[in-house]
Amino acid sequence: MTALDPKLQRLIRQDIQSMHAYAIQDSVGMVKLDAMENPYGLPPALQAELGQRLGKLALNRYPDGRVNDLRAALARYVDLPAGYDLMLGNGSDELISLLALACDVPGASILAPLPGFVMYAMSAQLQGLAFHGVPLTADFELDEAAMLAAIREHKPTITYIAYPNNPTANLWDEGVIARIIAAVGEQGGLVVMDEAYQPFSSRSWLERIRANPAAHGHVLLMRTLSKFGLAGVRLGYMIGPKALVAEIDKVRPPYNISVLNYECALFALEHADVFAAQALEIKAQRATILEALSAWPQVRAWNSDANMILVRVPDAAKAFEGMKARKVLVKNVSKLHPLLANCLRLTVGSPDENRQMLAALKESL
Repeated sequence: MTALDPKLQRLIRQDIQSMHAYAIQDSVGMVKLDAMENPYGLPPALQAELGQRLGKLALNRYPDGRVNDLRAALARYVDLPAGYDLMLGNGSDELISLLALACDVPGASILAPLPGFVMYAMSAQLQGLAFHGVPLTADFELDEAAMLAAIREHKPTITYIAYPNNPTANLWDEGVIARIIAAVGEQGGLVVMDEAYQPFSSRSWLERIRANPAAHGHVLLMRTLSKFGLAGVRLGYMIGPKALVAEIDKVRPPYNISVLNYECALFALEHADVFAAQALEIKAQRATILEALSAWPQVRAWNSDANMILVRVPDAAKAFEGMKARKVLVKNVSKLHPLLANCLRLTVGSPDENRQMLAALKESL
């Protein structure tokens, strides 16, 4: 790639020039287990039905009020608490960016445990906000004392809690989270509970919100349909008290959800039982993988409440390249944070994909 003309280079922020664009691994011809995607597509009959439906859409028109039908369908799907509303994003990534934009008040900052989802820190950087990362414990649990100390010191505008976390795939202690939420509330900040992997999780924070809405007036809950089974559709949604959501919704671009996106999402919600059955199969496969890995003395695997499993191997780079040579693509996360040394993140796939993955991992150790 040729260098950018210096006259144009001065127009681009220096911190942007020093960044790397988000890299997507080439997966052609590979067993693709690097991005926490649902391995199952729509059954043929539903493919045909959806195709007919999408073919009738007025692609020459901007998205219309039908998007509100999707909002209503999602509200029914999650059993939206009274006094709450939801807003839609082009994936959770857009919602994270919009939150940073809406909350860019003087002195604003974002706080999150690390290792965690890269977009929390990236949204802060792109919006010019300070980011404060608080390391997890060596076993990937929340460091309660460090989190509370950071909240007192930095008084963050937004604190992210991923439930479960990416890439560690674990659910953190409910009591610790409740105390963090209370501490952020006392400092006048927002907490965002990120439940991207909710279809595979044993718990949801939404139940705590329903049980005690008074303690959660400053809490937003974010989910995505990507892990539901629609990663290609790019649709995230955020739930919160109506007055709070209304303010954040003001920075949402008009027509941010395409007619194709919202019609696919509506169709999926009408067939939620199909996707629920897929999630059950993925959870069963997750248990099978964890049981197999427990017998390998050279591998440490952490329990998971998501559709991924974090493992530590003797040499992550060697294992990753060995698996890739055997046409199995996983994610080498060992360089993302010191706590992730020699760790790989394995997406849970179909039974056949998982057999190939385990065989490739075993041969690559």
